[in-house]
Formats: sequence, C-alpha cells, structure tokens
Amino acid sequence: MSQKYVTIYTEANPNPASMKFMLNFMLVPDGTDFDFPDAESAKASPLAEALFQFPFTERVFIMSNFITITRKADFDWHEISSELRSFIKEYLANNGPVLAEKTMRDYEISASAGSDETEMDKKIKNLLEEYVRPAVESDGGAINFRSFTEGVVRVELRGSCSGCPSSTITLKAGIENLLKRMIPEVKEVIAEGV
Repeated sequence: MSQKYVTIYTEANPNPASMKFMLNFMLVPDGTDFDFPDAESAKASPLAEALFQFPFTERVFIMSNFITITRKADFDWHEISSELRSFIKEYLANNGPVLAEKTMRDYEISASAGSDETEMDKKIKNLLEEYVRPAVESDGGAINFRSFTEGVVRVELRGSCSGCPSSTITLKAGIENLLKRMIPEVKEVIAEGV
C-alpha cells in the first residue's frame, strides 16, 4: 500500500491548553465531529487511541480536516507540538485509520435516521450552522444544537471550546446575542460540555 501525501500545520486557538493540527484532506465527513475526552472513549478511534499514548494528551477532538489536542497542564506546546505533528503526519501517511469501522457504521445509521425537529429547531440550527459554526471551527472546536425549550437554547461546545477560558464570553456575548436578535423567542443560551 502506498503512502498518502500529508501536509500538516498547527494553529493556536483561544484555549491555551489546545492546539489545532490542520491537514490537507478530510479526516471525517464534513459537518461531523468526534470528541474523545479521555482514553477510554478513544476506543472508537484508532488515531485518538494512539494520541492518548502520549503522556501529555488530555483530550482529542477530530472534525473535518483537523485534530484539536488538549494538553495536560504541566506540559508546554513548545516542547510537544513538533512530536505530535510528526506522529500525526507519519500515522496518516501510512494510512492509519481515523475511526473504527463500527464508529463509521454507527454514524451512517444515525445520519440516515429520521428526525422529529420542530420548525424552531431547524431555524436555530440553520443560524448556528451559517453564523456560528465557521468561527467556532476556525478555533478548533464545534458547536452542536441540543434543544430549544421555553426560550432556552441548549448547545454543546466541543473540542477546544471545552474548557476554554473565553468560551463563556463567546457563548453569552456572541452566540446568545445573535440568536436573541434573529429569533425573538430565544431568551437564553446554555452550553453543555464547557
């Protein structure tokens, strides 16, 4: 089997504990994300499982064409980013699997399942997709709509957004203000996974 051509570079993001590793190809289907908050959950991804073998890896997030890695507090990016970049490049160049086959099958089944979304749910999701998702993704994270009940929108922040010091400001000053302005029925936005 021939090696895959891989280019990789890093991008800092607002969460100083996280680093975004950008690649020249898609790792997972566009619009999907896979968050591994610990080594136990990484069994769904051989790549994430391999990254947890490093003593400094605290969390792995995979989306589109990037991997966001959160480091443990007692390590510095200057000391570990080159090692991670080299490992990821070699792993993917040798066609190492990103997700376990079962994980991909489960995703395909859930993506084809029907949904009981309300019109309001669809409206909120469309606004998040159009205005919020690109900005959050550029910072190495993801936002997923969870529910809308009695004026409260619940979202899940993943990747670098999870544990980021500025995520509360982003949520209240950015996302909540946008949704309140565009949809008067929205009174508050609450984040899970922060």
